Formats: sequence, structure tokens, C-alpha cells
Amino acid sequence: MALGGDGRGGPRIKIKWPVTVKTEEGSMDGVTLDLGPDGAFVSCAKPARLNEVVDIIINAPDQPIEARAEVIWSNIYGPDDDITPRGMGVRFIEISGEHRRVIAKVALEQLKSEKVDPRELEALQTLIIDSDELPPK
Repeated sequence: MALGGDGRGGPRIKIKWPVTVKTEEGSMDGVTLDLGPDGAFVSCAKPARLNEVVDIIINAPDQPIEARAEVIWSNIYGPDDDITPRGMGVRFIEISGEHRRVIAKVALEQLKSEKVDPRELEALQTLIIDSDELPPK
């Protein structure tokens, strides 16, 4: 869970939440395999194309999280196994501060119990504080 060293822009947690992805061709269901304030990996049967912009609804336990996202990695034709699951990596390009904060709080709580680089925890804590200071929309 590198802080940007793997191109993700922030820490991610392993978490499975149901997802609905809306593309130009329609809607599809999937599940997050990992999630962070800046993006997610969505396991699904028919991933969207690379660079496609999609609308995503992550069905978190307390509230749905809505975002517009760009597909930055897609496994459409490769094997569907534990190493390379069928699905797509997305980077959030539009997400409310509140929804980003919800993800950051869940990630922070999960990562506190793991041996994680303190800089990653600090980055999440900063994101939560910064989001708390934003005026409501």
C-alpha cells in the first residue's frame, strides 16, 4: 500500500463492497477488491475500456458513494484468477469531499490495525481533517 509509489496516489485497503458501474453501453454490477480515497479496483465480468470515463456507485454499509472515474487499468481478456482478477482499476476524477472522507476514515481505521508506514496514516488523517474543514455543498 504505497503512498503513490505504485501510481495509485494514496493508500488502498482490501475491502469488498458491491458496486454499480454505468458506462455508455449500460450498467454492470461488480465488487471492490481494494479501495482508497483516490480510486479502486472493481472486479466485474465485463470491465470498461482503458481511459473510458464511467459513473460508479459503491454501496458502502452506511451510505452509497458516488463518483465519476477514469479506467486506468483493465483486464478484459486476460486470465481471471487471484493474481490478475477480471476487472478494472479506476481513478476518481469527480467525488465529493464527503465521500472521499468516508473512504479515508474506513481506510484509516483498517490500516491502524496493520503494520503500515506512518506516512500513509498521516496522509489519510490529513485528508479527513482537510475534508472536515470544507464548507458543506
